[in-house]
Amino acid sequence: MWALLVLIGAASVSAHLQDPSFDGQKVFRVIPQNDEQVEILNFLASIMEVDFWQPDSVTMVRPKMKVDFRVEAEKSFEVEDLLKENAMEYEVLIDNLQAALDAQFDSKDRTASHSYEKYNNWDTIAAWTADIAAQNPDLVSRSVMGETYEGRPMYLLKMGKRGPNKKAIFMDCGFHAREWISPAFCQWFVKEAVETYGKDTVMTTLLDKLDFYVLPVVNIDGYVYTWTNDRMWRKTRSKNAGSTCIGTDPNRNFDAGWCTIGASESPCSSTYCGSAPESEKETKALADFIRGHLSTIKAYLTIHSYSQLLLFPYSYTYSLPPNYQELNSIASTASKKLASLHNTKYTYGPGAKTIYPAAGGSDDWAYDQGIKYSFTFELRDTGRYGFVLPESQIKPTCEETLLAVKYIANYVLEHLY
Repeated sequence: MWALLVLIGAASVSAHLQDPSFDGQKVFRVIPQNDEQVEILNFLASIMEVDFWQPDSVTMVRPKMKVDFRVEAEKSFEVEDLLKENAMEYEVLIDNLQAALDAQFDSKDRTASHSYEKYNNWDTIAAWTADIAAQNPDLVSRSVMGETYEGRPMYLLKMGKRGPNKKAIFMDCGFHAREWISPAFCQWFVKEAVETYGKDTVMTTLLDKLDFYVLPVVNIDGYVYTWTNDRMWRKTRSKNAGSTCIGTDPNRNFDAGWCTIGASESPCSSTYCGSAPESEKETKALADFIRGHLSTIKAYLTIHSYSQLLLFPYSYTYSLPPNYQELNSIASTASKKLASLHNTKYTYGPGAKTIYPAAGGSDDWAYDQGIKYSFTFELRDTGRYGFVLPESQIKPTCEETLLAVKYIANYVLEHLY
């Protein structure tokens, strides 16, 4: 076995998954049964470029955990041989990533303009933020929350009827660049709010009594890069001193147990925590905004993919938050509301215990700032498509998620503090 591994490794240590052609690349799922099999995955990651989809990094792999990872086309047969040789059960989730990427764009709506049922590039989303505010001046206003490393404005939409002393809910999408279904949901939520205001009693009450801050894309530079260079890019696009590797994981960059667990100190890692908390312009802008509005923001919702999870603090420690029972109860009911539409099953619970420990996340940080209703959604699916969810699933995904978000928002409204 080791001879085979060394052979595989020799050619691939320097290889990087920068080639935008994903032809023949495969996504595997393995469930290691014991520590020895976990070790084999660790070794595999040490000798070749492996892109971990779930969990985010090989360091988080544990026995009995579903592990999804992507490998280059020319390495896939060697990986299969290695798995077989070690009697590791596996399945190929995606046999040809390029074909899956092409198949993403299966929406019936083939307009060149903005559409809620297809994936929109950043320029289209940016223009949409201006349009939706201009068309709904009584409900929506747009501001610039900060700018990205590459100088793009971070547009923030504020939604709600004008009124005195209103409390607010903050929601963001697009932390990780390749999670395209996430920004799609933020856009969908805004659409639903403006279209159903005055018709849907719950939404009308929410917008009358609360404000919603919606940040459609946090990691704009990374998102642009997934459209132009590398669909599988995850991090920001900032330069790292002393390294040729680009970017920081923005969801490991907050001052919440920063870089202690489930995050990497290596700039080349997909879970790099950054040179310091809030080293990224994007995370600092978000944190500054929330700090400046702590008296009004009563809930924080952050939308990711994939896995079908509804998580709450903590992720940087196994300790439970003081209002654990309440958060667990909210997550339980919200998951039932979500499942009521298309029977999509979500798992819920505190991050560290429900998936794996990860420090520096925005939800833990917001919670520690005193925002006691803090939730992370991991949207569809559970791995069949992973990060390349077809456009035909945008509508059902957003419809069901909206039910959960409305439930949480209404709960917050009824339990203001």
